[in-house]
Amino acid sequence: MPEARCERVKPADADAGIPAGLDGYDAVLLTGSPLHLYEDTPEARREIAFMRAVFASGTPAFGSCAGLQVAVVAAGGQVRAMGSRREIGFARRIFRQPDGVDHPLLAGRPPVFDVPAIHGDEVETLPDGATLLASNGVTHVQAAEIRHDRGVFWGVQYHPEISLREVAAALRRQAEELIDLGMARDRLDVEQQAVLVDTLHREPERRDLAWRLGLDEQVLDPMMRMTELRNFLDRLVLPTRAARGRG
Repeated sequence: MPEARCERVKPADADAGIPAGLDGYDAVLLTGSPLHLYEDTPEARREIAFMRAVFASGTPAFGSCAGLQVAVVAAGGQVRAMGSRREIGFARRIFRQPDGVDHPLLAGRPPVFDVPAIHGDEVETLPDGATLLASNGVTHVQAAEIRHDRGVFWGVQYHPEISLREVAAALRRQAEELIDLGMARDRLDVEQQAVLVDTLHREPERRDLAWRLGLDEQVLDPMMRMTELRNFLDRLVLPTRAARGRG
């Protein structure tokens, strides 16, 4: 949607400058965040208050990773730390739950798929008014719809919005954690994995690297990777915009 006009705000910051009149916006998108929503900090409280205002406005909202977690807590659910479990790099073998089989958020995804993912927290309990759409063997809540107050939120625990280059950067950034968790022996292990991912970003036609990393077009093709974002815009935002008489 290249013609869209976007405004960026940082609700966790005390001087965020959050605009008034959220119902005047077509959509709100919440990204990942280093905040832990189970910690009672001023930053977390401000994020949750912002999301409650979004729900009250009736403006369609989408969130990835911590964005999903913010919406869950704002609507009355719970988030927890994953302990020794992690998804750092890619979430594998995500499958639809029964309510996700025909849900428009996942339209175009195959029955089982992989996606970029980086998280150490997860949804523990969905709030009332939420529908579980997808899971995998590591994280039960991989995708959900939340209806709360006047609003509708679609969210995923993974990152349809990030590139392979950003995945490689995340691996390097969290190298010490990967070593501490036993997922890598040392920094060389992490760097070798990051180089493979980074190279595949630059050379997406490298079938040999895709095979070594176990990735298919669901991750390699940018349009397929961003399926949930496109579905949110096409199937929730634009119809809501039309219903509000905005064209």
